[in-house]
Amino acid sequence: MNYVRTGLLLAGLTALFGAVGMMIGGQQGMIIALLFAAAMNVFAYWNSDAMLLRMRSARQVDDKTAPELVAMVRDLARNADLPMPKVYVIENPQPNAFATGRNPENAAVAATTGLLKLLDRNEIAGVMAHELAHVKNRDTLTMTITATIAGAISALANFAMFAGMFGGNRDNNNPLGGIGMILIAILAPLGAMIVQMAISRTREYEADKIGAEICGHPMWLASALNKLDKGVHAIPNMDAERNPAMAHMYIANPLSGKGVDNLFSTHPNMANRIARLKEMSGTPASNAPGRPAGQGAGVAKAAPSLGPWGRNSSKTASSTPNASRQRKRPWES
Repeated sequence: MNYVRTGLLLAGLTALFGAVGMMIGGQQGMIIALLFAAAMNVFAYWNSDAMLLRMRSARQVDDKTAPELVAMVRDLARNADLPMPKVYVIENPQPNAFATGRNPENAAVAATTGLLKLLDRNEIAGVMAHELAHVKNRDTLTMTITATIAGAISALANFAMFAGMFGGNRDNNNPLGGIGMILIAILAPLGAMIVQMAISRTREYEADKIGAEICGHPMWLASALNKLDKGVHAIPNMDAERNPAMAHMYIANPLSGKGVDNLFSTHPNMANRIARLKEMSGTPASNAPGRPAGQGAGVAKAAPSLGPWGRNSSKTASSTPNASRQRKRPWES
């Protein structure tokens, strides 16, 4: 049912794109807009991952440059029965992560340096499992196409604003004239944002659920979301602010909320997401989400001895008080 709903929402977004074209250039404008939308979707299908990663200046890492992080993703991908995705690190202080790629065979997961510094190993595993859930559900292609069309609608809306203000396109079939163009410039991006919000919220809840199943500990992800919610509000992401059409790709909304782009959040309420994960684990709602993995009620106590980083996580964590300071971070060589 979720896939049908997502398909209908994508169709609605494409129809909105065509409607904006019609208001700007009449029937001919609508045809051009729809053809342009089709061309963009083809481009996004083949180039979405490279385009998004390049926009964020992501750096690919491997077993030599980030052995622990790559080993974690490999173990989680094996749990999810997925091919090993490419792993990227983004130099950005805001803690966040996203997945991209047209299919599981061509997928990539990326985490910011802010996330890798803020979260512990279990929490990072929960986040990476969430992103792999998007790959498993093939959400990455859907969300990238959504971002591409939404960005194009915003560009068309800006064009409509200038055309309405300066009297352009007087001979087209636009029944509302310049006032209609200005209305399009205001309402079209809001409409696209609402569709993005509906698609993203549906997919985020599902990715939380499947991600918790992949890592085996819902509270790992719940604890991570609790920290991310505070981190994204404390540290702005200027790359995302400049291109808000990509905001729904992230695990946590990267926008500051200071502008119109955040009137309708593309992400579900973080407290609701954490509550659902607590329900999965059997942890009472009053318990803090930051409780160490394995200590909450209902969390599997018979967890594998090897943690998601390929080591005995409990032994490593308790072997020495200064162990975390002596180890290199997972993105360091």
